[in-house]
Amino acid sequence: MTRLITYLVLSLVLALGVTWLISVPGTVEITAPGWRLTPSLGTAIFIVIAVIIVAIALWAIIRRVIGAPSALARANARRKEKAGIEALSDGMIALQAGEFSRARMLARDAKSKLPDNPAAQLLEARAELALGDLGSAREHYRALITNDRTALAALSGLYEQARQQDRTTAAITFARKALAISPSLDWASEAVFDDLAAKGAWADALAMSASLPARTRAQKAAKKRREGVLETALALSLEETQPDAALDHANRAMKSIPDFVPAALVAARVLINKADTRRASALLRRVWRASFHPDIATLYAHVKPGASAVDRLKRIRTLVESPESHPISAMVLARAAIDAYEWSAARNALAPFVGKTPTRNMCLLMAEIEEGQSGDQGKAREWLSRAVRAPADPAWTADGITTDEWAPASPVTNRLDAFEWKVPLESHEPPLAIAKSEPEPTPPAIEGSATPAEPATVR
Repeated sequence: MTRLITYLVLSLVLALGVTWLISVPGTVEITAPGWRLTPSLGTAIFIVIAVIIVAIALWAIIRRVIGAPSALARANARRKEKAGIEALSDGMIALQAGEFSRARMLARDAKSKLPDNPAAQLLEARAELALGDLGSAREHYRALITNDRTALAALSGLYEQARQQDRTTAAITFARKALAISPSLDWASEAVFDDLAAKGAWADALAMSASLPARTRAQKAAKKRREGVLETALALSLEETQPDAALDHANRAMKSIPDFVPAALVAARVLINKADTRRASALLRRVWRASFHPDIATLYAHVKPGASAVDRLKRIRTLVESPESHPISAMVLARAAIDAYEWSAARNALAPFVGKTPTRNMCLLMAEIEEGQSGDQGKAREWLSRAVRAPADPAWTADGITTDEWAPASPVTNRLDAFEWKVPLESHEPPLAIAKSEPEPTPPAIEGSATPAEPATVR
């Protein structure tokens, strides 16, 4: 409706304008050999305007005719570009769908239509890599490295190809080159970091981790834990040669991961070797309350080097306030009582748990108690038999393997922070009970108060 009104108004204005021009008073005399024209002034003006309009229209037509070949060429180029973009788009979809042969065909079609578009060459390289044509893929990627726009994508492809061929050194080289171009590149950072961790270059890995950005809350938490694990790894590697530095790294690790058992063990061992038993005991008590880890309790019992088994039992009793509240507490107390030949105390500590579903370590401890307290080999063998079928105890577990001690990375996959303290999903052999700190003499057959042998000094 608005357009109709506008059209009517403009038509009316134009008609009024033409009428006004024609009615303008005055004449114009145009003479030429053999003829003379004397139109009115308005008519003359109207004719001039009409001639100008006709001239403009004729020039536009002439330009169209002259420029027709160029226009056709541009139209063909646009159609070709559109077809190339469609081929490129379909090729990306085919690659994602797993139709690698079709993706390569479409990539070549797109490359023929878009010779200056590096995305077509990149798509062809990706398709060839997926098809296993590694030689052709490598040549395409190497050609793309020279282009600043595609260098990172080419290095990513070369990295993936090197990984498929198990060329670890070459893969890390490509990742380092990509990282030099873009320091915030996730895949390159992860590859280089994993390589440093696999080599045990903890200091370099820690420096690299500190330089990596962490934007979200989850990324910041992951970075903090990763740095805590790396600090612990450094502490472990320096514990023998540079104990003061190891203690600093262990303390920093516990700031990143509060009450982290591996870091606490390193720090406590260093403090014990420095004769700072008060700080070591305080640290171990704090971590024990947070973790109930048997290694913490074992080290707490040996804070004072040369302590007898009876003294160690006394220390454990100050640490374990209520053994019936946690199975690890019960086993730790039972272990210390067995070492001190306090058979009744050991049996009482395990009593709340062995009547239900005892774990393997509980069964092994009960076997020791039966053999040591009464010399009953039958009951001891019965407990050993139950240990084979009993549920496993928590252990340091990573990628299907268990170890007695924590390690910074998995020995199977080299994955950092892979070990967890948990019950293994599968266990083919029953683990040993909580280890004795030193060999003990054979206890007497009857319950008595034999004096236990003096222990060896614990590091």
